Amino acid sequence: MLEVQSLTKYYGKSMAIEDISFSVGRGEIVGLLGHNGSGKSTTMGIMTGCLAASSGQVLIDGADIATAPEQAKGKLGYLPEIPPVYPDMTVEEQLTFASRLRAIPAADCPEAVDDACRKLNITGVRHRLIENLSKGYRQRVGFAQAILGNPPLIILDEPTVGMDPGQIIELRNVISELGKERTIILSSHILSEITAVCSRIIILSNGHLVADDTPERLLHAGDSASRIYLCTSALPKILLPRLAHECGLWNVESCGSVLEGRWDYILSPDDESLFYQKLPLLIQEAGASIYVLKPLEQGLEQVFLQLTQDRRHKEASHESNLS
Repeated sequence: MLEVQSLTKYYGKSMAIEDISFSVGRGEIVGLLGHNGSGKSTTMGIMTGCLAASSGQVLIDGADIATAPEQAKGKLGYLPEIPPVYPDMTVEEQLTFASRLRAIPAADCPEAVDDACRKLNITGVRHRLIENLSKGYRQRVGFAQAILGNPPLIILDEPTVGMDPGQIIELRNVISELGKERTIILSSHILSEITAVCSRIIILSNGHLVADDTPERLLHAGDSASRIYLCTSALPKILLPRLAHECGLWNVESCGSVLEGRWDYILSPDDESLFYQKLPLLIQEAGASIYVLKPLEQGLEQVFLQLTQDRRHKEASHESNLS
C-alpha cells in the first residue's frame, strides 16, 4: 500500500533524512518513532505530499506522491499534530466542507459525515462551533476529517494529544478497528500507545532508519540485562562520577533517596561486565554497602533510548573525528 524508497531530504547543506526505505502492506498498523530532530516530521511531510524530497520517492498504492499527487492523495487521509480545522465552523460544516474538498459527490456528503461522526463518537457535538470544543474533541474532528471517503491509507501524527485517559483508550479502539481494513501509520511520543495498537515499529534517529520490526522482536533483540537496579548507601555525587568515568553510563533513569541513608539507582552501563567488576571496589572505597543489585527486564522505552542514543553517539564521534 505504501512504498518509501531511498528517501533523502536536505535543507540547504543540512541533511534531514538520508536513504530511508520501508514498505507497509494493506491492513498493517505501523508505529513511527523518533527523537526530536530524528527526521520523523520530515519523513511524514514527504509521505503526505506536504514536502518535496531531495531524492527518492513515495508510492501510495502505486501512485507517486510527487508526480501523481491527485491520484496518490485521493487514497490518503492525514491528521497532523495540529488539526487543520476552522474554529468559526460547526463540526458538521467543517466535515461537509472537507468532504467536498475530497471530491465526494454532494449527494453522498451527508452519509460520509454521519459515518465519520459515528466512528469518532462526535455525533453529539456536530452542531457546535469548533472553537468551543476541547482540544481532545478538536483532535477527534481532525481524525474524522482524515477518514472521510474511506481512504485506504491513514497517517496520524500524535492523534491523542489533549485527550484524557478514557478518550485515549476509546481512540485506540477506533484505530484498531480501522486497521482491520486500512493501512495506518501512527506517530506518537507515548510508547505505550504504540505498543497497544501497532504490529510493527519503525524507528528513526539522526535522519536514518535504525529499526523496523515487531515490538516483540525489538524487545528480544535488546540486552535484557542492560538496565540494572542498585540500592546502596553510596551517595550519588561520589558513586556516579566514578562509574561514568571507569565503565561508562549511557543512561541514568532515576536516582533518589528511597530511605534515609539509602539511594536508589536505575543504571545502564556501556560495559556491563566491567560495571559488575568495578562496582564492589567503588562501593568499598566509598565506605558504603549494597542492599539490592539486580538486572531489570527491558521495555520498549529502553530499546528506543538505546537505539537512538547509540546512533547519536556514533554520529557525534564521526563529526568529532572530521573536525
